Amino acid sequence: MNTLVAAPKTIQQPPSAELSDKYQAGVRDYAVDYYVPGYQPLDTDLLCAFRITPKPGVSMIEAAAAVAAESSTGTWTEVWSNQLTDLDFYKAKVYRIEDDIAYIAYPMDLFEENSVVNIMSSIVGNVFGFKAVSALRLEDMRIPVALVKTFPGPSVGIYDERVWFDKWDRPLLGGTVKPKLGLSPKAYSTIIYECLVGGLDTTKDDENMNSQPFSRWRDRFMYAQEAVARAEAETGEKKGHWHNVTAGSTSESLRRLEYAASLGSKMVMFDFLTAGFAASADVFRRAAELGLLVHCHRAMHAVFTRQPNHGIHMRVVAKWLRLTGGDHLHTGTVVGKLEGSWNETAGIIDLLRERVIPADPARGLYFEQDFAGLKTVWPVSSGGIHVHHIPDLYRLTGNDAFWLFGGGTHGHPKGSRAGARANRVATEAIASGSTLEEAARNCPELRDAMDLWADVRFEVKQ
Repeated sequence: MNTLVAAPKTIQQPPSAELSDKYQAGVRDYAVDYYVPGYQPLDTDLLCAFRITPKPGVSMIEAAAAVAAESSTGTWTEVWSNQLTDLDFYKAKVYRIEDDIAYIAYPMDLFEENSVVNIMSSIVGNVFGFKAVSALRLEDMRIPVALVKTFPGPSVGIYDERVWFDKWDRPLLGGTVKPKLGLSPKAYSTIIYECLVGGLDTTKDDENMNSQPFSRWRDRFMYAQEAVARAEAETGEKKGHWHNVTAGSTSESLRRLEYAASLGSKMVMFDFLTAGFAASADVFRRAAELGLLVHCHRAMHAVFTRQPNHGIHMRVVAKWLRLTGGDHLHTGTVVGKLEGSWNETAGIIDLLRERVIPADPARGLYFEQDFAGLKTVWPVSSGGIHVHHIPDLYRLTGNDAFWLFGGGTHGHPKGSRAGARANRVATEAIASGSTLEEAARNCPELRDAMDLWADVRFEVKQ
């Protein structure tokens, strides 16, 4: 990388509408200005790797240049007003093309500090509907350290959350309340209590549990916190419930967050994508002021992350979330019911937990990423997991992960408390180097769970 810091050329005369002799009206190929194969990216450049499927009849070079132009300074025709700035400095540059991947460098000055919203508006704005491409996918993004340092990152991080829980040497365990919708607040709290007493560290609202007629948020928060307090008193352990504060407006989300804090809660959850990154930034900031952890559900992500040739890869979303300041992020399980390969999920987990993540194309990491001291994010595994998945989950995530067992807790033949105990015993066994079979000899709840789900497996992609 080029370590020099570039600056735009100084305009030598006042802005004027008088046309320059250099201005030539008309339409010309994007590649003339935006394909710069000899360019050496600066350390201060924001870099993107786009997977591009050009429209029939359009070359890969022209399609890539069109993406660079329309996501930075260009438009479909030459404009006289280009003479009023140093366009060569501010324009994005396609500096390399490998097969269907185009590498584009963006000057950092194109982006507002501490604003994922602005990055999204620029990089994944209009270009995804551009006619020059049949499909377009943002595979990876390198955020330069100088821009990273303008973001707050998580306020707590993995280590400090372990300090608060006083739980070490194993993944933290949670359980999403099921059925996710339809329970009254009091019935809901009964399930919370059973799970926590059974051995889970926390329980959680699901993504679409907000404030429906059958369960208004204020009542649910109150009863849930009562259940947490009872479970803590009975077990002598720190416990918690992730209250979903997602609402139809940012102000309402903040009101719910503050009420949860007034009840003594240390944790809330938030649907950061459906709410948007602007709302998320406000929620994370206020949570940090109140000393709350924020568990981030990625509801809606697969709408734009799942297709292999169009959209935004989840690894990019994970980077944005760490910048903005979420404390937990769902990453998928590989072995569970949701889509996601082993290598790509492992790469995303590293993006949440490490300071510097080297480029590793085998895991989809096209660039080295330095998070410059931002705190870490808990990777969350959830979605169709049960006790038989625990050995593979541990191999994938290690200790510093948060595992959520919904149906894998409540579907136990003897109920949620027994399901929670089975998950706790199984996790402690695997984390200590033992096996499920050995642990089940002294835990009938684990034996029952292993028998029930012995044949339930999901396809695993490497």
